[in-house]
Amino acid sequence: MSQPPLQSSETPQTQGDHFVRAKSTRGLAIFFSLLGIVSAGAGFRFARHGAARESNPGTPVAAPGISSMAQQRPDPAKAEADELSELPPQQQAERLLERAIHHQESSINLIREEADSWRGRLRGTDELCDLVHQALNSEDLRVRGAAIEVDLAASNLSKTPQSVARLLEEIRKQPGERPLALWRLGALGNRGVEPKMVLGQLLKYTHATQEDTRDWAVEGLAILGGSDSIDPLLDRFAHDSSARVRQHAGLALAQSGMLTPEQRLGVVPDLFNMLDDDALGKDTRGWVYGALRLITGAAIGNDTQAWLKWWAHHDASRRRDSYSDDVSRA
Repeated sequence: MSQPPLQSSETPQTQGDHFVRAKSTRGLAIFFSLLGIVSAGAGFRFARHGAARESNPGTPVAAPGISSMAQQRPDPAKAEADELSELPPQQQAERLLERAIHHQESSINLIREEADSWRGRLRGTDELCDLVHQALNSEDLRVRGAAIEVDLAASNLSKTPQSVARLLEEIRKQPGERPLALWRLGALGNRGVEPKMVLGQLLKYTHATQEDTRDWAVEGLAILGGSDSIDPLLDRFAHDSSARVRQHAGLALAQSGMLTPEQRLGVVPDLFNMLDDDALGKDTRGWVYGALRLITGAAIGNDTQAWLKWWAHHDASRRRDSYSDDVSRA
């Protein structure tokens, strides 16, 4: 598979043929952290060429929705809508996404409400791509969701079953488009479009013969999120024949994608089960410890007993807190 050309200020080290290619398995905590910086933005970074090619922005004009909404919103949201109503869609998307990255809630809401009006009217510029990349790496899942909305709009993909069908057709018939299509398939599922069908299709491709297809199906599961994606990601983390796929599955569980913090924390016992497997390879075992550090924030080394001791105390405290909350609500 040939990668579309990238127009970017990124260094060649971060552009790689799949964003990050680990040169070594040493320093796994550092590796997971660095991988997390770039991997969550997989779809849009790879999609920059595609978004520019697929969209047909024409003459820049203000998106109609924001102008009408400006009459309805209270201050300060109304002031923001007033300001944006005179701008062309490209600048609206860029400005709102930049503000969303800084956790401005009104901007996050406006992106969700107005993204459909931008569909097919955005260009995959360096600035927009970099903003989406930053947003996909936010610790706030609402900001990551805003990035997905902008990416889909820039790709001229409506949030409809027809878009799912279009992507599945590309996956089947256009191998060169498959990586991007698998990621965006997960993105549509995350936005509530045919999530069960999307999950089923991504599961099928996680067992494809081609390493690259499995890798991007894992990326699709990461951006799809939800509890149903966890077991397939654990399976690929533990058992895929490709180190690259295992790395990215581990990262999807620990940091990238759209799993919630609670869902990630719920994976911890499964990671301990992986460490009990004597057949687990040395590299993957190290990545499991790295995933545990990312999920929990605990500064514990590659010592299973130390982790189990820490978890026993942490899990007991968590259960006590949950019980107290339940009692207070009763």
